Amino acid sequence: MNALSRSPSTRRRFLQFSAAALSGVALACRPQIADTGSDNSGGGSSGQNSLSIYSWSNYFDDELLSSFTEETGIRVVADVFDSNETMLARVQAGGGAAYSIIYPSDYMVQQMIELDLLTELDKSKLEGLDNLLEQWRNPVYDPNNAHSVPTTWGTTGLVFSRSRLNPAPADWDFLWENQSRLNGRMTLFNDVREVMGAVLKSLGFSYNSTDPTEIEAAYNRLRELKPAIASFTTDGWRDQLVTGDLLIAMGYSSDAIDLQSEAPDIEYVIPASGSSLWTDTMVIPKTAPNPEGAYAWMNFLLKPENAARAVDRLKFATPNRAAIDLLSPELRNNENLFPPAEVLAKCEGIAPVGAATELYDRYWTQITSA
Repeated sequence: MNALSRSPSTRRRFLQFSAAALSGVALACRPQIADTGSDNSGGGSSGQNSLSIYSWSNYFDDELLSSFTEETGIRVVADVFDSNETMLARVQAGGGAAYSIIYPSDYMVQQMIELDLLTELDKSKLEGLDNLLEQWRNPVYDPNNAHSVPTTWGTTGLVFSRSRLNPAPADWDFLWENQSRLNGRMTLFNDVREVMGAVLKSLGFSYNSTDPTEIEAAYNRLRELKPAIASFTTDGWRDQLVTGDLLIAMGYSSDAIDLQSEAPDIEYVIPASGSSLWTDTMVIPKTAPNPEGAYAWMNFLLKPENAARAVDRLKFATPNRAAIDLLSPELRNNENLFPPAEVLAKCEGIAPVGAATELYDRYWTQITSA
């Protein structure tokens, strides 16, 4: 497997909680948050009996949050972000002082370390790190997990209805080869690095190319496809795919697997030329108002039984070996959830691209504003 260093910038659907759950767990789901304040009714609660979390949206459900509260007595207040960049901007603007746990993706962990935003973890306060699979024990984005605990991982691929799209796509090239048929009925992410990375991969280049010639070639190829793209969206394709308004969508494995449970006709494929392999983590910002509560949250999710139950309900892959052993054979053998090693070997984590970031952003603005 390649070294893990990746970014799923805009990922996840928003949460749907029952009234019963909300009565026991305070939850504020706002992709853009105005004032988090300092009371106990929303993001920014600072008491030791409450824990404020800033995360992707589908990493919680009522059972998980209620179980944590029952076990620790700590009430969870959660806000959600829809991209690593949104999260970082909020943290840098001072809003991050409201949170004791944040869920950055791997490449963003590296960036936040460089910006001196993260607490170096006290490993004596953590239990279960020895259960991590080998490739997550010393990740390139955070050597020895000094500042982060990996919690979930997955891939990016193509999601489609097998009854409406036959033959099935096998690689990114399918989008260009079937452009007229897919016209107005395909979506790509609203995410420069994922989209440009996929196009780069289709050309035989790295997801993380910093070569201006290669990046320009990817831009030109994406521009060829642009007229057929219905929209750039990361979360808005699910219902349209089920109804048939869309034929194919770029999607994350966790979202695809979840949708399959509702619509068995849906399939997910990791393109043969390779795709992105992402890891999301838990970190404690230096400004955390309740660091002890943060360690309690990390330890709760490091427990194999809790991690396994989360995988079973929320359908994301875990790096916790002991938790994988507790999964049903159906989940352990689900190759969308846990792809074979030969498939993962062709995938890359999304890594920072340094000075090339400006070039990516310029081309993306041209594509999305045209």
